[in-house]
Amino acid sequence: MNHSEAAARFVADDARMHWHDKALWFVRQKRDSASKSIPEWEQLREAAEGIKAHTLSRLDHYLEQFEREATAKGIHIHWAADAQRHNEIVHTILLEHGARKVVKSKSMLTEECHLNPYLEARGIEVTDTDLGERIIQLRQEPPSHIVLPAIHLTKEQVSDTFYTHLHTEQGNSDPTYLTAAARAHLREKFLEADAGITGVNFAIAETGGIVVCTNEGNADMGTALPKLHIACMGIEKLIPSLEHLGVFTRLLARSATGQPITTYTSHFHAPVEGGALHIVIVDNGRSHFLRSEKYHKSLQCIRCGACMNTCPVYRRSGGHSYGYVIPGPIGSTLGAFRDRAAFGSLPFACTLCASCTAVCPVGVDLHTQLYHHRQDVVHAGLIEKKKRFMLKAAAWLMAHPSLMDTAGKVARKLLQLLPRKLLYGKANVWGRGRELPSVPKQSFREQYRKSRAASSHSDKKHPAGGEQHE
Repeated sequence: MNHSEAAARFVADDARMHWHDKALWFVRQKRDSASKSIPEWEQLREAAEGIKAHTLSRLDHYLEQFEREATAKGIHIHWAADAQRHNEIVHTILLEHGARKVVKSKSMLTEECHLNPYLEARGIEVTDTDLGERIIQLRQEPPSHIVLPAIHLTKEQVSDTFYTHLHTEQGNSDPTYLTAAARAHLREKFLEADAGITGVNFAIAETGGIVVCTNEGNADMGTALPKLHIACMGIEKLIPSLEHLGVFTRLLARSATGQPITTYTSHFHAPVEGGALHIVIVDNGRSHFLRSEKYHKSLQCIRCGACMNTCPVYRRSGGHSYGYVIPGPIGSTLGAFRDRAAFGSLPFACTLCASCTAVCPVGVDLHTQLYHHRQDVVHAGLIEKKKRFMLKAAAWLMAHPSLMDTAGKVARKLLQLLPRKLLYGKANVWGRGRELPSVPKQSFREQYRKSRAASSHSDKKHPAGGEQHE
């Protein structure tokens, strides 16, 4: 199913579409307020983009440095070429430590690698401890947003889910009550856990340590109580030194939720006393991005979700309509690059308004990448015949200005005469969810010519340097 078909299901619930749109725009407005609170915001963005670009240009050097420093601190480093190898490594570590129950904080990499079902199929109990992630895990749904994974659900739906799985009061949708119930449920999971798995927000090559940012403290609980901590990170998470970290922590929370900083910014530079810390470093196709001239900047992403909160298409179509582990503009470019045949519709789920690029804290050229992906999809012949024919016809017409003018004049006349049933009939797929604006009497070109002619006539009538009057 392509994006437009999946989005139609989400849009069918008009009330849900509007509160989803409103909720995310509220987060976008918080981001704007937070960014305006520090005068050097744009300088921070430029610095972050430069640090990321530099790191990616010397990624082999920094990866080797990170491994040396981490190993010297008693941290075990593992390398995984793909998702399968990542899952095998994690499973092997758990088996070696006799771990059967795992608590996991939010990690988009483990979602990408489908770690949960892999471990569960092998008898390992995995509990997601981020509140939003736990909600969707109970519902057996993927996250619809990388920061707000359950943003597509109402509090009433959460109440029903908790009633079914946690035996809370039926119909009680009070957020405080539901949060307290989730906390009591998760506390038992923390106390029973044999191992904690986290993602990695930033890995510091200079120190060999990692940083995990959360608002709920669940990563801290999941790594402080069990003696085994497994951290899963993509190769792009590296930054050169500790002094660079402050640039990103000032950008991350403000871009994601409008906060000055995440509630917990936790540093892990050694195993807990008597315990073990394993870091699994994963490629899984990232090297292909590095070699791409057009798409390598997507690796600079710090997973703040700002591009989703501002995207008019994402806000109105929901994260699940993308079908990829990461939705929105960044997910569209990542998915289309990884598998053009499967996710070729995602670059077209974009208005090319460039709002995503405008808010990205690390300068990822998202709208430009999506434009390039569209060209790649068309050149690969992966769009339906009708659309391909229309694109070719439009390109040919636009290449002949005189014919374009004539077609515009004819269209402006016809649109006023054609009955609505015919204009918005089955043949007009575009018109199913849209309304054409009022037809102007003149085209922009005609109005421009008329304005120029009037201006020229005025200049001749009142030449420069004429008589001055007081």
